[in-house]
Amino acid sequence: MKTIEDSVVHAMDGTNSQLFKYLPYILQDIWAFGASPEIILNLIKKHKQNYSSLRILDLGSGKGAVSIRIAKELKCTCYGIDAVQEFVEESRIKSKDNNVEEFCKFELGDIRIKVFDEHKYDIIILGSIGPVLGDYFTTLTKLKKHLSEDALIIIDDSYNDNSKESKIISKSSIIAQASKAGMKIIDEEIISKDEIIASNEIIFSKIKKRCEELIIKEPNNKYLFEDYIKKQIEENEVLEKDVICSTMVFAIN
Repeated sequence: MKTIEDSVVHAMDGTNSQLFKYLPYILQDIWAFGASPEIILNLIKKHKQNYSSLRILDLGSGKGAVSIRIAKELKCTCYGIDAVQEFVEESRIKSKDNNVEEFCKFELGDIRIKVFDEHKYDIIILGSIGPVLGDYFTTLTKLKKHLSEDALIIIDDSYNDNSKESKIISKSSIIAQASKAGMKIIDEEIISKDEIIASNEIIFSKIKKRCEELIIKEPNNKYLFEDYIKKQIEENEVLEKDVICSTMVFAIN
């Protein structure tokens, strides 16, 4: 098993675990990175009722943007787990700033080994964290036992568009693995290329600025920050040209 540092850095499109301790500084200007809080909120409203009774588990919750947006709108219980202490602390501050601290709980932990409580969840969210729990079959199988009746799993991810050979998973493979796990895709929201490009430009400019500051502060680690800038450029190119970016809703067959 990868270290938690490796796992988190990989989820943030990095390659060197030494970057882990710098992520709070690099991402300090960004609250919502990865999954769109608005898209996930809309999908929940589309497929669920009795909002205030919902129990939501947000795995790899980052700075809490998704959970806080949901709690603010639906007044439901949200439980977020993340492996970066500074992100968890900021999530707690943001929940107070948005007057939803009574609905949101944020905890530091490794979602790969975190023992979930005995409660069942109505919705489990994995927002752009990559294959932290394994492939789709493994992930859905692990999470399925923590679902209440008629519960959903929402995963924000990308898949290849089948236009060329790719190491990136295809949608047909996702569907097959989900079926093997006893689940199916019942809905998805595909993000337009224009939206992706616009978001990437904003986020990249902030990341690049902070990395350049770190290069000045820590010239001995220049390679680390330059590599992360390079990886961000490469990842953005893939997202903008080679894959379909989607937020998928899974339900039990």
